[in-house]
Amino acid sequence: MTFFTDVTVRGYELDTQGHLNQAVYLQYAEHARWELLRAAGLSQEKLLASGVGPVALEVTVKFARELRGGDRVRVSCRFVYGEGKTFRVEQRILTEDGTTAAEITGVAGMLDLSTRRLIADPAGHLAQLADRPELLEG
Repeated sequence: MTFFTDVTVRGYELDTQGHLNQAVYLQYAEHARWELLRAAGLSQEKLLASGVGPVALEVTVKFARELRGGDRVRVSCRFVYGEGKTFRVEQRILTEDGTTAAEITGVAGMLDLSTRRLIADPAGHLAQLADRPELLEG
């Protein structure tokens, strides 16, 4: 399932050329990931209480279109699970007309906060904790 959240580009996020600073694309992606977890019923507090936290292992951004102050964008987020301790995170930042402004892909895992190691079944662990596990299904 692909989750979406909306963001409006704020003036203080712009660079000297008047478009969205490249680092802010990553902030929007991070915001969408946490909004997906929150919508599924997985607050930071709930994850910490279970002894795990999400960790980004790799992130790639492909910029396709500049964004300017006041632009409204939709940020998607989808977790794609496979075998093993990691999973893919697929995200897009879309303009109001559906044009892709950026693609963010990455590899993530769930870190056991006591051992500082990735847990074996991130999909299962998240589904077990979530109030709405269907939102987490890639």
